[in-house]
Amino acid sequence: MENNQFVAADLLLLTSSEPNGLCYVETADLDGETNLKVRQAIPETAEIEGDVHELSRFDGEIICEAPNNNLSKFEGTLVWNGRTYALDNDKILLRGCVLRNTDWCYGIVIFAGRDTKLMMNSGQAKFKRTNIDRLMNILIIGIFIFLVSLCLVCTICAGVWETVVGFDFQSYLPWEDFIPGSTISKNGGNSTQTAHGATVIAVLVFFSYIIVLNTVVPISLYVSVEIIRLVHSMWINWDNKMYYAKTNTPAQSRTTTLNEELGQIEYIFSDKTGTLTQNIMTFNKCSINGISYGDIYDLQGKPIDITETTPRVDFSGNPYFEPKFDFYDKRLLDAVNDGNLEVHKFFRLLALCHTVMPADKDGALVYQAQSPDEAALVDAARNFGFVFKSRTPTSITIEVLGEEEKYDLLCILDFNNVRKRMSVIVKKNNEILLLCKGADSTIYERLDRSCAPLQAQTTAQLETFAQDGLRTLCCAVKEIDPAFFEEWSERHHEASTSMDNREEKVSDVYEEIEEGMILIGATAIEDKLQDGVPECIANLANADIKIWVLTGDKQETAVNIGYSCKLLKEAMEPIFVIDGDTVEAVHDQLTSAHSEMLRNSASNGNVNLAFSDPVLNSTSRNGVAPIGNGHEMSPMNRRCSFAIIINGHSLVHALTKELELLLLETGCLCQAVICCRVTPLQKAHVVNLVKKHKKSITLAIGDGANDVSMIKTAHIGIGISGQEGLQAVLASDYSLAQFCFLERLLLVHGRWSYLRMCKFLKYFFYKNFAFTLCHFWFAFFCGFSAQTLYDEYFITFYNVTYTSLPVMMLGVFDQDVNDEFSLRYPRLYTPGHLNLFFNKKVFALGVTEGILTSLVLFFVPYAVFHQAVQPSGVDISGYQALGCVVATALVITVNLRCGLDTYYWTGFNHFVIWGSIVFYFVFTFILYCASCAFVYPYVGTATTLMQTANFWFTMLLTVTIIMVPVFCERLYQIDAHPTLADKVRLQQKKIGKIKKRDGDRIIRRGSSVRTSNRSVGRSGYAFDHQEGFGELITSGSIMRRNHPFRTVPRGLASSLSTLAVVMPGSTTAIPSTECQTSSQSPVESPTTRPTTQSSAVTHELVLDAVSVSSSNAKTENTGTKMQEPVTRNGSSDDATHVSCFVIRL
Repeated sequence: MENNQFVAADLLLLTSSEPNGLCYVETADLDGETNLKVRQAIPETAEIEGDVHELSRFDGEIICEAPNNNLSKFEGTLVWNGRTYALDNDKILLRGCVLRNTDWCYGIVIFAGRDTKLMMNSGQAKFKRTNIDRLMNILIIGIFIFLVSLCLVCTICAGVWETVVGFDFQSYLPWEDFIPGSTISKNGGNSTQTAHGATVIAVLVFFSYIIVLNTVVPISLYVSVEIIRLVHSMWINWDNKMYYAKTNTPAQSRTTTLNEELGQIEYIFSDKTGTLTQNIMTFNKCSINGISYGDIYDLQGKPIDITETTPRVDFSGNPYFEPKFDFYDKRLLDAVNDGNLEVHKFFRLLALCHTVMPADKDGALVYQAQSPDEAALVDAARNFGFVFKSRTPTSITIEVLGEEEKYDLLCILDFNNVRKRMSVIVKKNNEILLLCKGADSTIYERLDRSCAPLQAQTTAQLETFAQDGLRTLCCAVKEIDPAFFEEWSERHHEASTSMDNREEKVSDVYEEIEEGMILIGATAIEDKLQDGVPECIANLANADIKIWVLTGDKQETAVNIGYSCKLLKEAMEPIFVIDGDTVEAVHDQLTSAHSEMLRNSASNGNVNLAFSDPVLNSTSRNGVAPIGNGHEMSPMNRRCSFAIIINGHSLVHALTKELELLLLETGCLCQAVICCRVTPLQKAHVVNLVKKHKKSITLAIGDGANDVSMIKTAHIGIGISGQEGLQAVLASDYSLAQFCFLERLLLVHGRWSYLRMCKFLKYFFYKNFAFTLCHFWFAFFCGFSAQTLYDEYFITFYNVTYTSLPVMMLGVFDQDVNDEFSLRYPRLYTPGHLNLFFNKKVFALGVTEGILTSLVLFFVPYAVFHQAVQPSGVDISGYQALGCVVATALVITVNLRCGLDTYYWTGFNHFVIWGSIVFYFVFTFILYCASCAFVYPYVGTATTLMQTANFWFTMLLTVTIIMVPVFCERLYQIDAHPTLADKVRLQQKKIGKIKKRDGDRIIRRGSSVRTSNRSVGRSGYAFDHQEGFGELITSGSIMRRNHPFRTVPRGLASSLSTLAVVMPGSTTAIPSTECQTSSQSPVESPTTRPTTQSSAVTHELVLDAVSVSSSNAKTENTGTKMQEPVTRNGSSDDATHVSCFVIRL
């Protein structure tokens, strides 16, 4: 294999281009982690190097475990040249890895195809069907049973009628000669033959009515449903608001069968790396000697929001600077250039305390880091002039502002998850220094007492960094006495070579020297979230959608991202951590957490929270009426806020049959669930657990091959077309370029698809029952002879041209509220969770309405035209006239009824509804015209009827009797029991009128700083690092013989900000360059009108004036009382400061 190639099978590494048989792999498709991992061949096979002839003679025997799905473990032996070598996971390249920073390597295939660990973790593809599909199948069976029942009724009635009346009526309607008792048969008839003849006729009538009434079974329904779903998929594909211009990637619907299911999602299972985040770490801020760097301020000392137009610090004087490195606070560079000793000490620590390997790629210095955090810190030191140049097992060379400095590397105290820190001991000019970086909690415990004042300052700044969602590390230094170091070094050597309790002994030795350190400062790194992730998650949570994060990352990293994306909040009850190593320990932890949640929920059960939206419940000065607060909050918001975090090794026990229901019950009591260090198969098992027992609609979203199994398992799978290939996209039902597009996919397209499909189905069943049951009522007046009421052409065209297009347009275009209000009021999404729009009850109501409509359609015209004559004496009470009148009333009624169900009228809706009625009259008039070219029984019927007042009076009376009660019931429900959708729709109409009237716009400038809900006292520590690199460095195994530099360059992306044009209930982004200079807009200067700093945008603003206030402050000189601050979701919590100004377009 060569560099940057995918590993296509599970391989035993034999040799590589790197020293000592090392190679570097990226395992993002296996565990979601983008940092490089080290694999090392057996020293004996590594000596083969690139000798193809020697490789061809390799004749070793491998004995190993059977194929399994454990990604973290491999056991086997290699027998070669009479010796046996142990094989473990560090010598195996798994399928799905990518070879990095290694020119070539050779390996021998152990498992291939479906036997590989990656494929063993992949779920099987399943045919996915929606809940509506399954319900439709049940309903169709019910309808068929109903059809058979009607036919049996007609059969029994036909037998009775033929016995009592039909036998004696044969002079007019003779029986067929093959029927016993027929008067035209040779034997004549008697009472026995009469009964037999009536029975035969009844049986024949049964099959005849199966044919006549078959339209009650909606055969064309499935075709119409698929057409509507196809169009819904096209709406998703064509939505420009889900198009990502940076990668030229639109949203894509890869299936047409699951669209309405998008409107019923209750659980979202999301990967973290590459799905919520961008896989980019950036050095944003730092604290040095109590001074915070990274923020920029105006002349009044107020912080300035950073946008893409904010000038960056110029590092061009540094020959090693990276053009993509962004930093905005020039004070830090000035401190470096001015020779500030504390700043120099800080950056020296960053340049020396790490396990990064340098490399030379095309003449450029690049770094190979075990974790993205380390890469970001070393890159930051490099750009500020402290360049890490090279290392050997015993030395580190850096360049400080153009001058080279060489340090002796005495020891590396490596990082692990227990220590949460790493240290290096270096020596220069007979001065021995210990440089340490790690979590604030572990560093503070080991500081000298003299650092107390600085520690207090640094702690306050760390809390600020944590509130901004940044990942923090503390930095400390200690000067070591040479004599003490010699003694300590001997103890360290003794502990590191011990055969008993080596890890504990080494840890104890580390503790001895990492005491009495002096605090230097702290770093703040941003693990960049994808744009809009916090807002998307917050809005989905308001829609009562539960989000579970399933990630392969370690706990600290996942928790940090949880706070950054607002999945975790400080207002939550204490977060429960499940990390037991045994079934008993996990059971006890889950039981304790479950009991605590129930106890807290019970104690807060008397809290009555009502749904309230400041926009809907306040009267604007434009006269828009308030909507009210008649809707209670969702169950999720009403219960206490809990979160649970469970590690992968604990999840193994929690997913056993004994504990899985306890895990499910505990998780379902939480607002947030985070599973760390999980394997791909565990992700699928968690999804299946909720899917099987909760009977809820689940959605899984991910971007890598490690997410494929859960994407296949969930009801709906979504692939993010990100940096980890297209495996997830190819296995998904829908693909998106960014996680934030999920909000629009569900709350807009999903909800609309569900609403449209439900209205379509209800109306389709209604119109079919109204049409078909008229035949049934007519059976009582035609001797149950299976005579049809309508003519055959009408029966043919009814579901093809007369009524098909209106209901199709209803299913394609209808929307109760527009997309802006669908996003602004996510509670509109909740009816889908309860199947409120279409269920067995709704179906029964639709069928009942169809039956009542058929009664009116038949009996009103029958009563009017019974023995009716024209003024001229012409009889118009015939069977053909009755069929024509009923058919006409039916077409008019069902099309008007479709119009009554339509919320969103387009030109297509008008055309097909009114056009269908017009087409019926035109076609009927031509077909029934007396001058018709072909002989037809109904010739002249239409022209005769339409000339009479009876016909038009019957149309008016029939349509009025059917439509007026429905119309009145709708008005009553909207007035007395309005739904949230009714209220929002009314508000939308009024705001639409206001837009047309004055055209005012509010422009908001959003902060580019990502904030979390973290309050004072919580650490922002998170460090993606693994133990092991330190030993490789000091042993010399990782060192390259020929080239001092080698790795893949890392780029740092800058954060972007936008300006948003906002009307009440909308958020429409425009480029920030359009509104950069305040002097270009008629906005009064902030200095001429006193304002108060706010935590949120105020709902009501005065035209042509800056109006910024807080919820408990009063503005001055505005003449208008400010409303409560609101944010997008109607809450002022956790909102960043936003400057507002109003312009008239």
